[in-house]
Amino acid sequence: MTVAIPSEASQALQLLQRSLLNNLHSVYLHGSAVTQGLRPRSDVDVLAFVHQPLSTETRQRLAYGLLQISGHYPTDKAGRRPLEVMIFVADDPSVTHYPARCEFIYGEWLRADIENGDLEETSADPEYTLILAQAKQAVLPLYTATNAPQLPTIPDADVQQAISDLLPSLVASAEGDERNVLLTLARMWYTACTGEFTSKDHAATWAAERVEAEHAELLRYARDGYVNRIDEDWAAKSELLRHTMSIMKKHIQQLLQNT
Repeated sequence: MTVAIPSEASQALQLLQRSLLNNLHSVYLHGSAVTQGLRPRSDVDVLAFVHQPLSTETRQRLAYGLLQISGHYPTDKAGRRPLEVMIFVADDPSVTHYPARCEFIYGEWLRADIENGDLEETSADPEYTLILAQAKQAVLPLYTATNAPQLPTIPDADVQQAISDLLPSLVASAEGDERNVLLTLARMWYTACTGEFTSKDHAATWAAERVEAEHAELLRYARDGYVNRIDEDWAAKSELLRHTMSIMKKHIQQLLQNT
């Protein structure tokens, strides 16, 4: 598949190069842009590595610069897509130790905090481990300062542990984010079963083939809302959603216990 580099990724790359100079190790486009192609609701995912930790001044410059590039969520008047930019320190053991430590992160859920002067601190999180493992499967290099840059290798056991650790908080966060939570559960189930990563819509189709009809219909409902940007009414489906999530959670936990 020929990958079209989104303009938001190109602008983010230019910002990273201007702000980081010789500290920039490598930059990659990952996620749906390099797998099945961007969907109407897809973010633009950029992964970067630096040689040394970032100063507070550099972190601020990056955050404020990305505010100007990234599209507002859920809709942007200029038609821009939301950016998700993560920066890790290359060759730092904390990147491959579980949970992975991220040096800098930008996402639209952080916009209000950044505009108020509150920057996300360097932190370790199971979600970062999953993102690195998924990126290892499919990335497009946008910039490399070395001849053969390599993404860190995440052990399968760490992927399984990350899924297990993230499950409770993911299910608890469903209210107001129903579609995304349900599709993320489908992706976790797929990964726990196959050891591979896949897109949200493919995971929903895969999961729908493994549950009863009413739950399959809900998964297809979430998938179609994601792919076709259809506005869903989740209020009338709250009880079914809870039941569906509970079933999927049990399937995931059983798979993890058997590995």
